[in-house]
Amino acid sequence: MKLKKELNSIEVFAIAAGSMISSGLFVLPAIAYRIAGPGVIISYFIAGFLMLPALFSKMELATAMPKAGGTYFFSERILGTAAGMIDGIANWFSISLKSAFALIGIGVFVSLFLPDITEMQMKLFAASACIVFTALNLLSLKSSGKVQVVMVVFLLAILAGFVLVGYRAMDFEPYRQITPIKWDKILLAAGMVFISYGGLTKIASMAEEVKNPHKTLVKSAFSAFIVVQSLYLLVVFIMIGVLPHEQLSVSLMPVTDSVAHFTANTLAARIFLFVTASGAILAFITTANAGIMAASRVPLSMARDDLLPSFISRFSPKRKTPVVSILLTSFFMLVAIFTFNLEKLAKVASLFMLMLFVMVNIALIVVRYSKISNYKPTFKSPFFPAIQIAGIVCYIVLIFSMGIFTLSVAAIFIALSFLWYLFYARRRVKRKSALITMVENLTAPELIDDEKGLEAELLDILIERNEIVLDRFDKIIQQAKVLDFNKPMTREEIFREISKVIVSRWKLNPEEVERKFRIREEEASTLVYPGVAVPHAIPHVIVEGEKRFDIVLVRNRAGIIWNKEGEIVKTVFALVGSKDERNFHLRALMYIAQILQDPNFHDEWSNARNERELRSVILLTKRKRQ
Repeated sequence: MKLKKELNSIEVFAIAAGSMISSGLFVLPAIAYRIAGPGVIISYFIAGFLMLPALFSKMELATAMPKAGGTYFFSERILGTAAGMIDGIANWFSISLKSAFALIGIGVFVSLFLPDITEMQMKLFAASACIVFTALNLLSLKSSGKVQVVMVVFLLAILAGFVLVGYRAMDFEPYRQITPIKWDKILLAAGMVFISYGGLTKIASMAEEVKNPHKTLVKSAFSAFIVVQSLYLLVVFIMIGVLPHEQLSVSLMPVTDSVAHFTANTLAARIFLFVTASGAILAFITTANAGIMAASRVPLSMARDDLLPSFISRFSPKRKTPVVSILLTSFFMLVAIFTFNLEKLAKVASLFMLMLFVMVNIALIVVRYSKISNYKPTFKSPFFPAIQIAGIVCYIVLIFSMGIFTLSVAAIFIALSFLWYLFYARRRVKRKSALITMVENLTAPELIDDEKGLEAELLDILIERNEIVLDRFDKIIQQAKVLDFNKPMTREEIFREISKVIVSRWKLNPEEVERKFRIREEEASTLVYPGVAVPHAIPHVIVEGEKRFDIVLVRNRAGIIWNKEGEIVKTVFALVGSKDERNFHLRALMYIAQILQDPNFHDEWSNARNERELRSVILLTKRKRQ
């Protein structure tokens, strides 16, 4: 079942920004401050800066493969089933844990209205909210993109007001006492606050529902990252200068505590405090609800790919909602709420996110060097592969700086995921990954046969991404015979080879077909010169019969001597049709002329490695379709 493309650039920005403006800003700064002190602002800067390699890689892969599942889909198709198994579960855990963190945040902010609430009562409130959001998702009650935009505008306005008002009340003394800088603590806090950037992971998971993903995703994701990263640094900077050390160290609501600290006890101040708290709760609600929806798509996608039992992909026949995957996701979130405290929850969620970032950078390196022809991203990561390698190293350093508990969780998770792959998924999935293709290209490229592998799947994705509606000409090209030579030949030899193909498909006289090609060429040359030094030929003839039309594609890198003047042809589109197909015959000539005029066609056609890639070049070249 295909997902509808309903999200525009503003809505994608709102989803990404709204997902980041929750626990990462309203709760987490105080927890990270306990570890790094005033150096926490450096932790946020490092976390944002180190996000760039993963963001570059994720956006390139998402524009090339805008499919539901995001990082899981990239890893499974590029690195193989084992990596996809680990990455899929990590992706699921990461989004689920971030949503659980947001749910606990709702419980924390309830203490503004119920000051005597205990930690267990907060968790019970968070669990109740989880059950409510689960019910909403089961009923298919999704928050619309327009509502999300209004929410985010409201949040940004609140935070802008916080910055403008709070700056005047700042005390810069904490920054004068920041030395000596404890880099081990700063790195530990940086690893923890990585959870703050989980909203960008959701964008990749929802890429299949984005309008014009090759344009919208990059613009919206980078805009959201820049805006939210700037707000993180400004808000945390002001927070440290407003709240005393003793209060910030124990605060569960540092933003609202800061507002209460720098505003006077006036009606306007109380209204601003109420609006800030309400905005925080709304941010948590949006993050938690969207998180259940996004996280549940990962096991759904894995079940469709046979990595998990098929019953997980079951839909409600009435509501059309993935009931099992939503319930499974919600159950895991409830376990996380009651198992982890805020600090451990943030660390474990960040751990899985860092693991995903390592995998997505490795995936980009592999797919680039695999030289898969149908991998055509509209955005390419700058400084490749240096920035990906640097990112991998930094993410691994952050992982190992997160403590023995977090590393133990990672080891157990990887072991269990790999065991599941060995005893379940390996027997059921036989897809060939880009990693295998890369090895084949390095060893025996002539043996590559990927008609049902990633190349073919990527072609389907590109057709969908570019919103190409295949017409009759495309379908003929998909079935067309491709003759690929690399030896000098004459025009007569090419006509003979083309006639053999036509005869094998239609019951015609081979000598008669070959004669018609010769006569047609003698009457008027079929050479065309589409702005290149080497001409192309489009020989076309009428044959006996009804409802007959065929195209034979020819490439000869060594060249075909086409006429007495010695002109060389390397590309031939041979058209054969019956009289009743005359109109389509003329239309096909027009389509071929449009294809040959595309400035990228000649190079892509010349560099195609096999028959499948030659067909793909034609199918993906821009032209008018009817």
